[in-house]
Amino acid sequence: MTSPLVEIDTTLRRARLATAAAFATQGLVFISLTTRLPDFSDHWDLDDTELSGLLLMMVLLAGVGSVIAEQLAKRHDSATLLRAGLVVIAVGVPVLALAPAFGFFVGGLACYGVGLGMVDASTNMQAVALEHRYGRPILPSFHGAWTLGGLIGSVITLGTSSLPRETVAVLALIPLVVATRPFLRRVGDPVASGPKVAVPWRPILLVGLGMVIFYMVDTAAFTWGPTYLDHVFSTPESLVALATFPYLLASGTVRLAGDNLVSRYGAVPVLRVGAVIGCLGLAIIVFAPVWPVAVLGFLVVGGGVAVVAPLSFSAAARIAGAGGDQDPVARQARVDAVIGRFNQFNYVGSLLGAVMTGLVGAGDLRIGFAVPMVLVLALVPLASAFAPRAAPL
Repeated sequence: MTSPLVEIDTTLRRARLATAAAFATQGLVFISLTTRLPDFSDHWDLDDTELSGLLLMMVLLAGVGSVIAEQLAKRHDSATLLRAGLVVIAVGVPVLALAPAFGFFVGGLACYGVGLGMVDASTNMQAVALEHRYGRPILPSFHGAWTLGGLIGSVITLGTSSLPRETVAVLALIPLVVATRPFLRRVGDPVASGPKVAVPWRPILLVGLGMVIFYMVDTAAFTWGPTYLDHVFSTPESLVALATFPYLLASGTVRLAGDNLVSRYGAVPVLRVGAVIGCLGLAIIVFAPVWPVAVLGFLVVGGGVAVVAPLSFSAAARIAGAGGDQDPVARQARVDAVIGRFNQFNYVGSLLGAVMTGLVGAGDLRIGFAVPMVLVLALVPLASAFAPRAAPL
């Protein structure tokens, strides 16, 4: 007879693999689309300002998707929300890739944006719940799975750069398959369980500001990196995706090692050192004389800021879940809802990275990348907000 402990461990392992697959899928699809932005921009004859407007729409709708996940988390578990978000992405991707007219492209991008927000929120809900069950830091490795998926997406773009943009539609099959995986379920009725406890939003806000800074840098690299190489330098068209590939390579390496790094040195010093390295990498990008040097800059940036996002979600979940007298089902529902709302900081940073970088750098993208180069140093004083102050979640 199989012992209950073995069954629980098996369930957790399967849920962890499923959640990692969802993170990887999100990264693969997102990077596959962003590295194809020059193709879509050329096909629909979009200038940098028009492209910024479409990215603004997508980011705002991703925020809407995250709010939807936050509200639904009060009644439904994150496994259900994650499956729904993956299906929405699977609908949006082929619509925007195969669009016969510009209106269909915009509609597909809008659908993808909503799904993006739902999956962003619900994957992190799953991740913090699993981290709580494991009792040790595992958020960085989940985000490492996102980066691994992004690397695969970048490689796919490099290998298929000569193929029509319509081939991107095939990616819709991946989220459909992952949606069938065994995610971690929440048992019980969270609404009827336990007292409500006020959420300490002030310390969560400080952690959220750190995440805003990260996503500003991260989205600028993903969204404008290929365009930067394409417009500022005489980069071969087939190699513009190299802006994303080294960034993801360095980021994935650091994230996969991040669980041990944080356990050994603590979140605060890891974040402060990373902020300085990130600033150095952005300076290399801004002042690069030729495109290979800019590619090196993206590599350095990726390694510097890699663990900010996972540590942000981990810290927010720990703060939100503080208070050991609460019913565990209600407590998890509350943490899920907080994570859904906390995920909004993601989109504030994404707006700054995707839209502000394009608008400020409309005449010269070097100026656009100079903004995150300065602002990333705000992580140095903000790092102290990530130090554990309460009982772990």
